[in-house]
Amino acid sequence: MRILIVEDDPMLGDGLLRGLQLLGYAVDWFATGAEAEHALGVVHYDAVVLDLGLPGEDGMALLSRWRQQGCQLPVIVLTARDAIESRISGLDAGADDYLVKPIALDELAARLRAITRRAAGISAPVWKHGALEFHPAGRQAYWHGKPVELTGREAVLLELLLAHPNRLLTRDFLRDKLYDWQSGMESNTLEVHIHHLRRKIHPKIVRTFRGAGYTLGAAEDCV
Repeated sequence: MRILIVEDDPMLGDGLLRGLQLLGYAVDWFATGAEAEHALGVVHYDAVVLDLGLPGEDGMALLSRWRQQGCQLPVIVLTARDAIESRISGLDAGADDYLVKPIALDELAARLRAITRRAAGISAPVWKHGALEFHPAGRQAYWHGKPVELTGREAVLLELLLAHPNRLLTRDFLRDKLYDWQSGMESNTLEVHIHHLRRKIHPKIVRTFRGAGYTLGAAEDCV
């Protein structure tokens, strides 16, 4: 899951960046709306964490314009503006959630999971695929009832495949979701992650379409 943070406070922005990265998210952080809009034109993000008190154009104006332009990307407003009127204005402008600083990182992560599940049309707390169970809240997988030890990026990759069961996911799409601009990715890294998923879960959990991308394996083959 790739998250865009728009926050001009350097201490808070860096804290959110590092904290969410430790939880397995790919995260890009920018301090101005202009930088954020440029990033949105380059990368398909899963959600935005948006401050309102930004230098230059206010975060509320940014949010309103995004919604007027038809952008449906989930947005969590994270701001010091705690008045009821501000909360109402933010939600009416199109925010999916409105949080007042300070906030615990675990709560922010839980709210990100909730709004991205809603955006994907997935509400179940446990995802099942053949003999596989996946708990997105803790990114924990179970194969035939036994826990599967996955690295952070292996869990994110599995989550992406399960969230798009009937879609061919290109290498570029998966790269954008797994790695932010700071991290970078070696040429064979994605294939290594897929190899590990097949070894740890089932050889047919991921199907390869050479030159095109990857899909989730058929449920009846994953038993």
